[in-house]
Formats: sequence, C-alpha cells, structure tokens
Amino acid sequence: MTTTTEAPPTAAHPGAKTRRTEGTGRLAAGLLSPTFVVLGLVVLYPIIEAIRDSLYLKNQGLDENGFVVEGDKFVGTRNYTAIFHGDTADRFWTTFYNTTFFTVVCVALETALGLAMALVMHRAFRGRGLVRASVLVPWAIPTAVSAILWRWIFQANGVANAVLHRQVLWTTEGFHAKVAVIIADTWKTAPFIGLLVLAGLQVIPQEIYEAAKVDGARAWRQFRLITLPLVKPALLVAVLFRLLDTLRMFDLPYVMIGPRKSSVETVTMLAQDEATNVRYGPAAAYAFILFVYVVVVAFMFVKLLGADVIGAARAQRRTVRARRVRLRREVKPA
Repeated sequence: MTTTTEAPPTAAHPGAKTRRTEGTGRLAAGLLSPTFVVLGLVVLYPIIEAIRDSLYLKNQGLDENGFVVEGDKFVGTRNYTAIFHGDTADRFWTTFYNTTFFTVVCVALETALGLAMALVMHRAFRGRGLVRASVLVPWAIPTAVSAILWRWIFQANGVANAVLHRQVLWTTEGFHAKVAVIIADTWKTAPFIGLLVLAGLQVIPQEIYEAAKVDGARAWRQFRLITLPLVKPALLVAVLFRLLDTLRMFDLPYVMIGPRKSSVETVTMLAQDEATNVRYGPAAAYAFILFVYVVVVAFMFVKLLGADVIGAARAQRRTVRARRVRLRREVKPA
C-alpha cells in the first residue's frame, strides 16, 4: 500500500500564496485606513476648499442696481488672472522673489553651518553632551519668541548697532531688513540640520576611517570620499525639510520686521494680508499658487537629487543578494 504525502500548499496550489498576500494587503489597508481618513480631513479637504474659495469672491462689487453683492460670487479664474496684472502683479512678484531669495540663501547657509556643527559634535571631546544639548536651544525656542528677541537685537539702539558702531535701521525697508531675517532664521534652524546630519554620522563605521588612514587619505579626502557620500541621505532629508519650511516662511519676518514691508514680505504674508481684509478669494488663490510652487520644488529636489540615493540603495541591495547567493553556493554540500 502506497502512501501519498501532500505537497506544501504553495507547491500544490500556487494560488494559495496569492490569496495569503491579498489577505495581508487587506489587513494592511484596514489598519492604515484611520490614518488615511485623518489625512483626508486635515490635508485633502483644506486643499479642495482652498481651490473652491479661489474661484469665488465674497461681498465684493456692485450689482446692476448699485447694491453691494452679498455672499459668494463665482468668478472662475479671475482671482488668478488678477494676480498678474497692475499693482497686484508688482506686489506678487516682489513677494515671490523674497520667498525664493530667503529659501535659497537661508537653506544654503543653514546647510553649511549645520554640516560644520555636526562634524564638530561628532568628535569626542570633554563636554560634548553639553554642547549637543545647547545646540537644541535655538531650535526649541518658538519662532515668534525668537523674532522678538532678534527684533530687540536689531533695534536702533540694540546690540547689533553697538557691535558694529553704526546706526543701521534693520527693522525698516531695505536690504538690511533681508539680512536681519536671514541671520535670525539661520541662527534658529541651522541646529536642525546639524542634528539630522549628526544622526547620519553616528551610523558610519569607524573602521572605514581607520582603513582610509592606513591608505594615506588625509582629512579632506576622507570627508569628500567617505563622510559626504555616506551622510548624503540624512543631509538630503534635512535640506528638503528646510526647503519646504522656508518656502512657507511667515511668522519670523511678520513679527520681526512687520506686515506690508515689501523688503521682506513673502507669499504667505501676502495671502494673510488679503484674508485679513476679507478678500478670501484672492487669499486662497495666493495660497494655492504657493502650494503648487512648493510641490514643484519638492518634486524637482527629489527627482534630481534623490535619484542617486535610490540608485545607490538598489545597487547595495543587489550586492547583498549576490553575496548571499555566493555564500550559499560555497556552503552547499557536494
């Protein structure tokens, strides 16, 4: 009498693995559904409402009888086209330039200073813990409080003018107002990049540097060929976060310099000014334009700079798989 042994389900029934995968996918979707609902309420719904509001005007204009139009009036893309004509266009392009200028300059300075701070904090020296804790202080201070502090520093009889021995009106119109905002923003957020880069430095094996020293590589060559490539993923994440945050800059120049100052007014400040004057349609149009700008910048950043990281990760995974296959062949009995 012959006995038959049943093959494993995956071998006898190829569809079993597919059904198990589908069940896992449904379980994952069920567990993630509350998160998707919350994201839809706090992210997707406001975006849709902002787009809708940008197509309407509220309590503006007169009807054919000379009475003020009450309620919302559908105007289509008029709020968008009005942005690029007349005095409105001049103000918008000024704020757009300020937003881009602050983003490029602040993020560049913060990246350089943050990387330098991370390299210093990564070294072993007495009091390193105290230095790391003190670096968190500027980042922990609320932005509005930081703006008030720097406004006191840059006032006419403040510390900055006392150090420079000059009378500079930092908090008035002019390029010096931009410089004041850049200094304040760099002081506050450079530690953020420094801490993220420091976390990336912590995972680099020390044996790599020891081998480089044996090969005769000096400090600059080690930084260029070892430190910078290996810390690149953490650095890119930090820079991306700062790009998105600086593009939405509002509270620092608003509190430090003041509203309706063309030298430092950003797109978010312009949208807030329109909303304060009960022009919700134009305010929503400005906000949506800024949203599109942020999305485009983030996409370009990830597409241009993130591709190398993804490619390196894939190449590393292929190398690990190849090594595993080779080891299995070596230990396989003859």
